[in-house]
Amino acid sequence: MTTATRERPAAVVLTPAAEARIAKLMSMAPQEAIGVKLSTPQRGCSGLAYSVDYVTEEAKFDEKIETPGGTFYIDGASVLYLIGSTMDWQEDDFTAGFVFDNPNAKGACGCGESFTV
Repeated sequence: MTTATRERPAAVVLTPAAEARIAKLMSMAPQEAIGVKLSTPQRGCSGLAYSVDYVTEEAKFDEKIETPGGTFYIDGASVLYLIGSTMDWQEDDFTAGFVFDNPNAKGACGCGESFTV
């Protein structure tokens, strides 16, 4: 009996702007960095925050997404909070940063730093 495997969709969709920013980050990364990792540590008034950092080693349960500019990881403990999200990079005259459209977020704090699920 043969079992078919199908590729599952990534937990987070990266926009072209987010992929370009990951590529730029990797071009400036410390030598030991193997990629960029998204996690949702407990922080802020609503409970969880988005954190993007360099990663130096692959963790067993992290989700791995290959992008044209480098490897993007999602913390294994954060995946359930992020399924179906879109990650974008936005810049204007005054701010620049990753922006998340997360269908799992039920609320956010007034300053926009944290969210709740």
